[in-house]
Amino acid sequence: MLALAVVLAPAAALRAPITQLKQGPRRALRRAAAAGPPASRAEDLVANAGDLRLFTPLGPRKPAAPLDGDALAANALSGFAVSLAMIPEGNKNIQDDFNIREFARAMIPEAVAFAFVAGVSPIVGLQTTAVLGFVAAAFGGRGGMTSGASGACAVVVAGLVREHGAGYLPGCVVLAGFAQAFLGLVGAGKFIRMVPHPVMLGFVNGLAVVMLSAQLTHFRAPLALGLRSPEFLTMAGLTAATMALVTVVPRVTRRVPPSLAAVAAVTLATRILHLPATTLVDLAGPAAFAGGVGVLPALSPTFAVLALAPWSFLCTVAPYAATMAVVGIVESLLTMQLVDGLADDGTRGSTRQECVGQGLGNLASGLLGGQGGCALIGQSLINVQSGGTSRLSGMAMAAFLALGLVFGAPLLGGVPVASLVGVMLLVCKSTFAWSSLRLWGRVPRVDLFVVALVSLVTVCRDLAQAVGAGVVVSALAFAWEQSKRIRADAAVGGDGRKTYALRGPLFFGSSTAFRELFAPSDDPTDVVLDFSGSRVLDHSALEAINDVAARYAALGKTLRLRRLSPDCYQLLAARNGAWSALVLEADADSDPIYEVAVDYSKKGAAPPKPPKPTTRDRPTGAGFGEAG
Repeated sequence: MLALAVVLAPAAALRAPITQLKQGPRRALRRAAAAGPPASRAEDLVANAGDLRLFTPLGPRKPAAPLDGDALAANALSGFAVSLAMIPEGNKNIQDDFNIREFARAMIPEAVAFAFVAGVSPIVGLQTTAVLGFVAAAFGGRGGMTSGASGACAVVVAGLVREHGAGYLPGCVVLAGFAQAFLGLVGAGKFIRMVPHPVMLGFVNGLAVVMLSAQLTHFRAPLALGLRSPEFLTMAGLTAATMALVTVVPRVTRRVPPSLAAVAAVTLATRILHLPATTLVDLAGPAAFAGGVGVLPALSPTFAVLALAPWSFLCTVAPYAATMAVVGIVESLLTMQLVDGLADDGTRGSTRQECVGQGLGNLASGLLGGQGGCALIGQSLINVQSGGTSRLSGMAMAAFLALGLVFGAPLLGGVPVASLVGVMLLVCKSTFAWSSLRLWGRVPRVDLFVVALVSLVTVCRDLAQAVGAGVVVSALAFAWEQSKRIRADAAVGGDGRKTYALRGPLFFGSSTAFRELFAPSDDPTDVVLDFSGSRVLDHSALEAINDVAARYAALGKTLRLRRLSPDCYQLLAARNGAWSALVLEADADSDPIYEVAVDYSKKGAAPPKPPKPTTRDRPTGAGFGEAG
């Protein structure tokens, strides 16, 4: 109602906000550049993971001044612009790799088309966007983001609807919402930083292929009638006409959303020429597009199935719900990171709160019979570029969309399916990361393999498994490359000591190579390991050092360790006691400081110094677990 009140305000009161709507982002960027690096660029992982303030609707996570009248109007107008997918002039330079202008051609046609991808009534996509968009904007991780029915989540639940029917979908969405809220409460959202860029390229490429496959299924029935049948020629012609109009309209005018203009033109031509085209009413029935208050979502009766057969119901929807929860969180958190960088307002979104907000949004959507969704990258960036940086903009988008659902549903019923297929084909084209095809010879081959692997798994399996496989392969490839960097430069000093100057990280992947660097039988009785150019990173590294020391001790030789971090000394001392064959030469002035097993900065004190060595045998039975 607040958004409606702003829109009904006198025109004179809105002229100034409209001017600020166009100039605000540019001025904000100039102010941010003059002020230096914004706070949003300095990620504090510990603070983010430990933030327990979950619900702060209508405001950013950090304290901020209340919105004045102009800011309220600007955010409301931005929400209205996004609800119509109005493309502002200022977004020409926004994330060109994502082709945002093409991806966000129209909110309404995309929401309806994503409902087709999921295999449910077109009106469900609009209801989902209105409900999910409002709740997620109110309780999400930061202002400026918009959520709704998405292609990524629609692809996941399409199999459930196809195999078990649409009656299982609301329960799946509710379960996914609970899962997302739980992941947010335990702080799992911070792991989005572990998703490499090649995984995301494969993610969007696979998503584009899956959505393309879903659109091509609409040609099966007309094609079965023959290539020259009126049905097939109409389907192909209207699809091509829609794609052409979406491309041409921006060159003529930018005052009309291209996809809305194309869909309206194709719909009008279909009615005037009485073409044999399948419309949304033909697929969903007239009741779905009756308009009025009756089209508003109501509590879903699906949960009667849960009451009758709860275990069977849960076993059926759980795999789809888990996949949808992960996919929705991944896309939402990536969207939040992009909005953080674009808004540049000193407010860093909370990954924990965003997961909870998306979970509550999907929970509300499922209870009202929706198909579920997540944050929308294109629409969120357009919203921020239009001046919508508060939660009000996302809530206004949902409110305006709901008003359109009540008063404009009868008009939507006459839209030909072919026009939506044309819009979605352009979405597929824009979603695909064409730049990834030019990466051959420019990036490591393993990254190209990850892009191809994630794309293939996305098409053949699902998005969550694809992202998991890509992250695992990328992590293993990184560990393998780092494991080959360990080396040692040996030199014998005038005092007869042999010094090994180590280079490269010492961890589980390089521990075997580390052991092979030394030949205790050929070395003098006194050997020094200098870790100035190395870092000890885990338990395996500490065990490797102990194993090397044991080999020298078996020959009656002494191994001295230098330039380790204080907690490395502590863990080795606790593990070995005062072992005469292993001398820890700690130097508080020159030793590096980094944590291996314990973050001593949280304890407010420096780690204890290792005990002075004595001449007694190495103890047994002390392990690293006991040292903690």
